[in-house]
Amino acid sequence: MNRRDPAKVIKAALAKTLVFSYPFAGRLREGAGRKLSVECTGEGVVFIEADADVTLREFGDALQPPFPCLEELIYDVPGAGGILDSPLLLVQVTRLKCGGFIFGLRLNHTMADATGLVQFMTAVGEVARGLHAPSIPPVWGRELLNARDPPHVTRTHHEYDEIADTKNTIVPLEDMDHHSFFFGANEFAALRRHLPPHLRRCTTFEVLTAALWRCRTLALRPDPEEEVRVLCIVNSRPKLLHPPLPVGFYGNAFAFPVALSAAGDLCKNPLSYALELVKAAKNSVDQEYMK
Repeated sequence: MNRRDPAKVIKAALAKTLVFSYPFAGRLREGAGRKLSVECTGEGVVFIEADADVTLREFGDALQPPFPCLEELIYDVPGAGGILDSPLLLVQVTRLKCGGFIFGLRLNHTMADATGLVQFMTAVGEVARGLHAPSIPPVWGRELLNARDPPHVTRTHHEYDEIADTKNTIVPLEDMDHHSFFFGANEFAALRRHLPPHLRRCTTFEVLTAALWRCRTLALRPDPEEEVRVLCIVNSRPKLLHPPLPVGFYGNAFAFPVALSAAGDLCKNPLSYALELVKAAKNSVDQEYMK
């Protein structure tokens, strides 16, 4: 069987996809009032081909963060890592000696959220398989999320609170130990057994977020009166109805509402208490919240 070079296939598909999603090939500029805009310069994105003298099996059975050799699999090209005046996308394809390959990607997050990135990468895959255009045409449409003029804030946005860490409960990222833990059906079933029947139909995100928030607070043992919080990421696309965002919109359309509690209340109450706070934070995101 004649194997095609994955790097060449992906590079060609990426180039064709950028014709439709051409802002990704531009550069981010900062204007008056620190407003960001994309100058569609057509300078392109960074594409790296690499070869590794290892097989996929040598990376181990469970490929989970923290990934081994991450710096080699997504090379930090000098001058390409800035927010402004830099490439908005970096792609690296690393061929392995077993015939497999590793696909690495780095994105300037001002351009797209996770949903938008999945849409873009799906388009690359479609073009790589022979389609002449993406099945979902990309839509820029950033003006659809403009704030009201003049601005009129009607909701409380705790995500923008400035909070001083006076009691050293925020652990710097470099001081953390990184491990991955897999939660499957059995683990989620065990968590749900701690909930009353009317809350057991919650989502996996809700129950896991609530459990981690409560367990972390118990482990840190903060002052019972100290306010603790957890931030949630919510895709606002289903919430925006007037007007709705087009299916092909690939910009940032997420909110990050906050659940708040006194540490003592979070620790002494059952898991259902934390879960209801997380659910309320998620449900607070609607059209008015986003505006």
